[in-house]
Amino acid sequence: MAQENEKVKAPWLKNFGDLPHTLEYPSLTMYGAVREAAEKYPDYIAFDFMGRKTTYKKLADSILRCARALKALNVGAGDRVTIAMPNCPQAIYMLYAVNAVGAVANMIHPLSSQNEIEFYINASKSATVLTLDQFYGKIAAIRADTGLKNVIIASVGDALDPVKKLGYALTEGRRIEKIPDDADIIRWKDFMGGARRFTGDPVTARADGDEAVILYSGGTTGTTKGILLTNRNFNALGAQVLAANPMFRPGDRMLAAMPLFHGFGLGVCIHTMLSSGGRCVLVPRFTPKSYGRLITGAKCNFIAGVPTLYEALLRLEGMEKADLSSLKGVFSGGDSLSVELKKKLDKFLYDHRCAVQVREGYGTTETVTACCLTPPHMHKEGSIGLPFPDMYMKIVKPGTDEELPFGQEGEILIAGPTVMKCYMDNPEETAKTLRTHADGMTWVYTGDLGVMDEDGFIYFRGRLKRMIITSGYNVYPQRIENILDANELVQMSCVIGVPDSYRMQRVKAFVMLRPGVPATEETRQKLMDYCRQNIARYAAPREIEFRDELPKTLVGKVAYKILEEEEINKSRSEKPEGGE
Repeated sequence: MAQENEKVKAPWLKNFGDLPHTLEYPSLTMYGAVREAAEKYPDYIAFDFMGRKTTYKKLADSILRCARALKALNVGAGDRVTIAMPNCPQAIYMLYAVNAVGAVANMIHPLSSQNEIEFYINASKSATVLTLDQFYGKIAAIRADTGLKNVIIASVGDALDPVKKLGYALTEGRRIEKIPDDADIIRWKDFMGGARRFTGDPVTARADGDEAVILYSGGTTGTTKGILLTNRNFNALGAQVLAANPMFRPGDRMLAAMPLFHGFGLGVCIHTMLSSGGRCVLVPRFTPKSYGRLITGAKCNFIAGVPTLYEALLRLEGMEKADLSSLKGVFSGGDSLSVELKKKLDKFLYDHRCAVQVREGYGTTETVTACCLTPPHMHKEGSIGLPFPDMYMKIVKPGTDEELPFGQEGEILIAGPTVMKCYMDNPEETAKTLRTHADGMTWVYTGDLGVMDEDGFIYFRGRLKRMIITSGYNVYPQRIENILDANELVQMSCVIGVPDSYRMQRVKAFVMLRPGVPATEETRQKLMDYCRQNIARYAAPREIEFRDELPKTLVGKVAYKILEEEEINKSRSEKPEGGE
């Protein structure tokens, strides 16, 4: 086994010269790693937010102030704090302040439905939540059914300079529903002001192996589970990303468009940068136009995104004269990057004076995010790259520990220092996903199919688990079906991903209505409204098709693969003659 692992890791050494077999990982918390970076680079810019720059010194000072404010609310070691925020300064301060006081950050999508938010808060046993004023209504609607004691409300305007703050208040700010004066909330300004009530040192000693962050995934079954990740997981990822990108220098700019609640965004775009002196260009809300403007205007050195994001970039008008020569790294993950899209993107980069090509990576939330990446100067068509330093990958007969020969398809397994601690309060599912083999290593069973060649390059082939990836987000059909089937109008449903030129896949629901319920547009709209109320926007069906019957397998299960084949054939037949 050791020999096989050395074969997997050897190509990194060949391509990066002096890269050691084993990296050194700091015995620090996430906060400790950022604090060290701030001590080393106090005058460097830590992040830009809508034109406003924040130095590392100010970042460190604001995190400590936020930590004292948390302690004033009696938030401490082991507590869980839910952060339902876009990429903005308050979210950054809170993330690291929570870590500094020894608590755990429960990261969730701010556009989640109120029922989902209730689930996340209760599953994590959070007593404190931070969110934006525009999402207050969701918190208010579920608060009585949770253990929330502290509701902290921030505004985008709080983080802007005076001129832009006024402009925001007169435009987007006017569309936000006013929060009642008697609402039991703490405004961000008042929260930070409360730091004065705690005069001691807010930093709690914690180990690098202690829990730091909760992210959410469907695991191998599609049932939503909290993934407990440690300080070591994130710090190891940061070291690995830098080792695999020796062109990085402190001060380099990363366009942080991937969201904080996503392992890719939090692990690579935020923590890797802030723990190494990098500069994050925070993107609170993605639009293709703003993305293109920021790449060129901010002269970014690194961009990371999902294929959908790059597809949008290729379609963007006004990029004809864009100068992308500042880019040192362009990374794609979260979904398979088709060979054709990679070719188009590489040509786009070349035509705009970029000296690098897009590099594809692969990983799971159970390993924070990416654990393998295409080297900068060695690409194999269709490959998702080589394992990061100190990460191990092997291909086994699905569900077993029987390792398969090079070139044979099987389940992808991952081991290394970024592997999660466990699924929160779910030992049964943890035992299915994390298994210790005879080599003494703990392996993540990804539920993904792949192949490894003799050089250690990995090729993603498909998924054992039933999952839709739309715009880089994982959507678990069974969960959407459970919500649909609970509606009084629905007898049975089946949810699939259908081909989409922009999102790669979009969510479609096939519904058998209960006897007597008319298959009308009014019924469809009722179900669409129901989905919007109970399912996050990115996961909600974009179309609903009524069926008198759903196809069945021999054992009586809904044959979702038949529906998928129907949609694929329909997509092919609808392409214009001569199209791709």
